[in-house]
Amino acid sequence: MCQRLVNRVAQSRQLMAVADPELLVLFEDWLDELENEVVSLAREYGTLSPADLAHKLGLSERGATFLLSKLSSEGKLL
Repeated sequence: MCQRLVNRVAQSRQLMAVADPELLVLFEDWLDELENEVVSLAREYGTLSPADLAHKLGLSERGATFLLSKLSSEGKLL
């Protein structure tokens, strides 16, 4: 289930067109919390592989790769 939600981030414009605004707020809050947890883990453990992150958060490697790429491109991971 988490994987499907993470995949939807990449399609956020489409999701906004069809989703209830309250649902979008909940999703955005969930994603923010998840991103904060990834940043905290990266500070604690240093560079994380997608496999390590997936294991720690209970996500698929694909979802972990997406989060790592997103946060890196935003300059949130050093």
